[in-house]
Amino acid sequence: MSIQLYFHKRNFETQKAERFFKERRICYQVMDLSRHRLGQREVETFIRGSSARAILDLEDIKVKSHPVAYTNSTQNIIDYVLENPRLLRSPIIRSGNKVIIGFDEAQLSTLSP
Repeated sequence: MSIQLYFHKRNFETQKAERFFKERRICYQVMDLSRHRLGQREVETFIRGSSARAILDLEDIKVKSHPVAYTNSTQNIIDYVLENPRLLRSPIIRSGNKVIIGFDEAQLSTLSP
């Protein structure tokens, strides 16, 4: 099972997720969104696990001032995120079709072998 850790900034939540995987010796792949370009299918997979607005970092002032913070259209959110991945909440953890947004130790425990 391949686990991917998507992030755009090394914030406290991302560091906790990395520590969680390292302590349990779980192999994971790091996907730095400043270097890795997201595809539409990846963003759709993120949204499928929750709502479109849940993938947005609505606590960030830059995101709050962006038009994406005020739309409910899933396609508009996908378009904005493809254009600017910094709008995403960090980290996003994906294992197959299962997606965890943010650090949630209880949900991460279900991913470990």
